[in-house]
Amino acid sequence: MGQFDGKVAFVTGAARGQGRTHAVRLAREGASIIAVDICGPVSEHNTYEPATMDDLAETARLVEAEGGKILAEQADVRDSAQLSAVVARGVEQFGRLDIVVANAGICNWNRFWEMPDEQWETLIDVNLTGTWKTLKAAVPAMIEGGRGGSIIVVSSVAGIKPLPGQANYAASKFGLVGLTQAAAKELGEFNIRVNSIHPYGVKTAMGTDAGSLVLLEKHPHYLSSFGTILTDNPLADTEDIAEAVLWLAGDGSRTVTGSQVALDMGNTKV
Repeated sequence: MGQFDGKVAFVTGAARGQGRTHAVRLAREGASIIAVDICGPVSEHNTYEPATMDDLAETARLVEAEGGKILAEQADVRDSAQLSAVVARGVEQFGRLDIVVANAGICNWNRFWEMPDEQWETLIDVNLTGTWKTLKAAVPAMIEGGRGGSIIVVSSVAGIKPLPGQANYAASKFGLVGLTQAAAKELGEFNIRVNSIHPYGVKTAMGTDAGSLVLLEKHPHYLSSFGTILTDNPLADTEDIAEAVLWLAGDGSRTVTGSQVALDMGNTKV
């Protein structure tokens, strides 16, 4: 018996990294999964390899290996029509929607006055507007189900403490805090909880991006902003973040909404 037996979770950015781990862990606990990922390049300013259709297929294989059911489709969180169509197909197939993990996002580096407009605008469109479109696509089915539910918005340490070299990323992740809190207030009457999580670095393609090292080599005085209190493991495993997602998705956090959960090794406190 799993804590999410009979429930359905919608996970964005699910082809690899944190999104894949969230999908697999939720499936291990009994949830059926609706998974999307763009599975392709997003911005020329990203300096890490994009996810692929093969990555998404591997996520589906891993979910099924846990005994879970999954609808995995290519979709861009910037496209409301695509998201709504996938959610509709998932609800038709699995019968309901209980959990949303709004995980899709990108990161790239530059000093703000040196950023081309496209670098700023694309990142904001994916990370902030894409999350709004994700919630917009998912919430009507959650309300119609009448069972309540839980939405977990994946923000970042940069949504609590801006880091130099990523003003666009910080702006998007701070924006997610406002979206989370507003959504929590609007959805409380439907017993739908909305919280954000704020990881520091995570061992993913994005979290280990060499683009950050290039920037810090050019501007070594920025390093003082990147210190942590917990230093034994400078980067978290995706499983570490999934533990918090499962807690927020489950009944153990039934009194928690509108909150920001820092998974940041203490970075926001130094």
